[in-house]
Amino acid sequence: MKAFDPNYKLLDEMYQDDYYPAFLVDKVKDELQKVIHLLESGETDTEAVQEKLDEAVCGINDLQDEFYENDSEIETVARECIAATVAYILEWFGIPIDTEEAIRERDW
Repeated sequence: MKAFDPNYKLLDEMYQDDYYPAFLVDKVKDELQKVIHLLESGETDTEAVQEKLDEAVCGINDLQDEFYENDSEIETVARECIAATVAYILEWFGIPIDTEEAIRERDW
């Protein structure tokens, strides 16, 4: 079992931008943490990983209204930041899933 990179700051670009409320970025991060926990447990089956990714992305989708209510939205910068974070997670753990496939359930 491999631990996730302790030096990598998940969603750092979103945290650095005041447009995104930190408490909502925390919620996006929580969804991605679920994928990391699965991978840290040693799971390597791409179907199981994709299923967890789908759940995480749907969880992020569900946050869109909260972003709107806080004068923000999951738009270009956020999309690219989330996609880059997912790509890094998959690369770190050596999971051969394309980033676009990994976030296929996105509504953003």
